[in-house]
Amino acid sequence: MAVLEDLAASVISGSAPKTEEYTNAALASGLAPVDVLTKGLIAGMNVVGQKFKANEFYVPEVLIAARAMKAGMKILRPKLAETGIKPEAKFVVGTVKGDLHDIGKNLVAMMMEGAGFEVIDLGVDVTPEKFVEAVKTSQAEIIGMSALLTTTMLNMKDTVAALNESGLRKQVKVMVGGAPLTQSFSDEIGADGYAPDAASAVDLARQFLQKS
Repeated sequence: MAVLEDLAASVISGSAPKTEEYTNAALASGLAPVDVLTKGLIAGMNVVGQKFKANEFYVPEVLIAARAMKAGMKILRPKLAETGIKPEAKFVVGTVKGDLHDIGKNLVAMMMEGAGFEVIDLGVDVTPEKFVEAVKTSQAEIIGMSALLTTTMLNMKDTVAALNESGLRKQVKVMVGGAPLTQSFSDEIGADGYAPDAASAVDLARQFLQKS
């Protein structure tokens, strides 16, 4: 439907006013809120993710697109709640203890929300205990940990250990990311996966859900 294509295009171009306009128009035309979400907003953010991975979009474009998507979500969220539509899954994200970098973590949070996940953002300098508590209270299916310093990477291992000790490890998938990280480090600390960028984090989260 043309209005959904226009809505997706407004997200891709990063126009918050147009995204609001087309979200309202789609709802006024009688489209189901879930279709407006999946075929409009999420479809647009999926293209943004593909362009980001292909180096056609950079961080500023992704941030502007995410802002547009949030403008649409503000209108859509109450409608989705009325219909009882559940999010894709719950995703806890944070930058690990001792690390105050948040641009990469924020990008992941935005892309995950754009993909239909409920995001619980713990911020920066997050202790293993805080991650465990967030999983316990939210019953999240996935955790994302970020680190930009080689000195703070090791705190990811502590978080995985804390999840094991709490008995929650079997119910949650753990993904890690950040400039100094590698797949081999992810394997070494017992995480479930490594994502080199925000778009890959979304792909990985979707893979986790398919396997569970």
